[in-house]
Amino acid sequence: MTAAHPTVRRVLVANRGEIALRIIRACEQLGIETVLAVSAADRDSLPARVAGRAICIGPAASARSYLDIGALITAARAGGCDALHPGYGFLAESAALAQACAEAGLVFIGPRPEQIRDMGNKLQARERAKAFGLPMLPGSEKVASWQAATQVAEHIGYPVLLKAASGGGGRGMKVVAHPNEMQQRFEAASEEARAAFGDNTLYLERF
Repeated sequence: MTAAHPTVRRVLVANRGEIALRIIRACEQLGIETVLAVSAADRDSLPARVAGRAICIGPAASARSYLDIGALITAARAGGCDALHPGYGFLAESAALAQACAEAGLVFIGPRPEQIRDMGNKLQARERAKAFGLPMLPGSEKVASWQAATQVAEHIGYPVLLKAASGGGGRGMKVVAHPNEMQQRFEAASEEARAAFGDNTLYLERF
């Protein structure tokens, strides 16, 4: 392969569950070795048993394990990996992770950091689409509270979809069919987004 597309021999799989299992099996089919980054809660999981090796990157809380960029880079180096696959969700749309991989000499299996910065944040992606004149669903800018979200939803029309700006993998998304549901759904989406991505910025689109 060319320098622009270096040979990948061993991949750190930076995800869990079914996602990790799919990546591990795909790597096996390609003759690529795998090292699985696991939280303490996933040490005995099926992907951990199937991977060539598993390295614990932190406690069960994803904010201190699967969302810890430093821990992932350290695990990749410790495991002798030359690439990192983020799967989807977690840090798959993190420009910071892609940049950290580049600085560590690791292949990031995904878009370049600048591409993720342009499109990884859904509010920025909407602005990019708008600038190119692409058709979009009716939506909002950032909504800072459930009361503000209710006002926007009245203008857009129900049902609406609350979405995490930094989201991925369906995390931080809640359908709201009626104003009476807004507070509970907003708070749930906000907390889910904070736990999964470290960013609880939400916006609305018509569902």
